[in-house]
Parts: sequence; structure tokens; C-alpha cells
Amino acid sequence: MFDKYIIVEDTLCNAVDGDDVAGFQLGVRLPYYRGLGLSMVEDIEVTVDGETAPRGSVSLTVHGNTYKLTDLPGIFDDRWEMGEVATVSVDRAGGLAEGPHSVAVRQRLRISYMPVPGGGADHKTLTLKS
Repeated sequence: MFDKYIIVEDTLCNAVDGDDVAGFQLGVRLPYYRGLGLSMVEDIEVTVDGETAPRGSVSLTVHGNTYKLTDLPGIFDDRWEMGEVATVSVDRAGGLAEGPHSVAVRQRLRISYMPVPGGGADHKTLTLKS
């Protein structure tokens, strides 16, 4: 329903840790009309230029709180609200090169009243600027 709004334009950038480029990040939204507890975010798959990031390298920052994707099943005291832009970060030494990149994000969400997982997918070409 809200798939085309998952990836936030003009948010792709490299993540710096001290003097090192430790990975990259981008802004994302939920493809759902309500907020969800973070334990209900089952997966966020990030693919850049045809390469899917390993699940263990992905983290999610929501209103200043950062969680590894693998830790989300146990996060019962935090929420991601509808329309709220969160940051997805991927650990990747050297980050990404400047210029355009094909970026895809797929989310799998556990919705309490749905018998099958919900979620959505978005794909955009984003330009990484220095």
C-alpha cells in the first residue's frame, strides 16, 4: 500500500566511524498505516547494486535508539510510528562509492491480525554524495 514511500529520497550516505568509512545508511519508513512495536519488524533486507547485505550487518535507528536487526525480536518497549523516518545502517568497510546506486529495501512485518507476514518493498536509484 505504502511501498513507494519506504525509501526516503536524498538520504543515502556513508557512515563514518572516526577516520574510517564503516558502512552506509539511508532513511526508511514503514509500509503500513499504523506504528508497530519493534519486535514485530521481522526483517529489513537491503540490496545495493544487486548485492544483498548480510542480515547481521544491518541495524535500525528509530528516534535515536539503535538496534541490530538480529536483536529486534526481543525489543518490546520501543515502537516505529507510521510516517516516522528511521535510519537503516549497513556495516560495510569502505562504504559505497560516490554516484548513483540501485537501492532496494524489503520489509517483513508481523501484523497481529494478519495470518501471513505483511510488509512491502521499494526500489529507487539514489545518488551518494560526498
